[in-house]
Amino acid sequence: MRRKRDATEKRKRAVPFLPNFITALSLFCGFYSIMFSLKGNYYMASIFILISGFIDGIDGRVARMTNSTSEFGKEFDSLSDLVAFGVAPAILVYLWELSSYGKFGFIASFLFVACGALRLARFNIDTSGGMTHFTGLPIPLAAAAISSTYLLTGLTGSFPALTILVGVYVLSFLMVSSIPYPSFKHIGYIKAHPFQLLVAGVLLLVIVALAPELMFFVLAMTFIVGGALWNGVAYLFSFRKEKKEVKSNVHESVSGQDHHI
Repeated sequence: MRRKRDATEKRKRAVPFLPNFITALSLFCGFYSIMFSLKGNYYMASIFILISGFIDGIDGRVARMTNSTSEFGKEFDSLSDLVAFGVAPAILVYLWELSSYGKFGFIASFLFVACGALRLARFNIDTSGGMTHFTGLPIPLAAAAISSTYLLTGLTGSFPALTILVGVYVLSFLMVSSIPYPSFKHIGYIKAHPFQLLVAGVLLLVIVALAPELMFFVLAMTFIVGGALWNGVAYLFSFRKEKKEVKSNVHESVSGQDHHI
């Protein structure tokens, strides 16, 4: 029993190379994005945030596949995410649009970082959602919304600065909200339908390749807005169902009392 406990403790303190190296690559891309933003190259800054998001989706899966998950990796991943998806997009959006709003722009950028940090801290201690959903908007999706919005300006022209300011506040709120967003960590469906998902993935890549600036924005907004609306409708139906059940229980209770009298 003691040996088993010692082995568990040793595993928790372990520092696996491969998944943490992948996390370091994600951190590097986030830092590189900050450097591009400081130089005024917002296009490359946005690209590196998206690349970091892609890499971030790999490290956890590699850790699970190689059975090398660790507490160190979990904490390192959160710190990397805060830089790549919190600080990097906040600096990008501030220098790009929000600096013209003075204190309001500064507060919006800081709030994005602060809410991202709170979101990550809550994720590290939250076990209620498990692998089925995220509580609040995942910070990589919030970062993708900002970077894809800038990339879209290459096709549509600049957005009104006020829209960007309000959007950053909304993204900050969504990250610390209790809205459940779907998680794609379930691998049961992937194992059961590998060919269908492969075909869907190839089609998605083709569509993104046709108009990447537009499709990155559409995909990000679909997840953010669609996830919130879907769960909002689900909550409304569950609330009505609970209300009907309460009324039914009250009616049965009153009927039982009348019969007893």
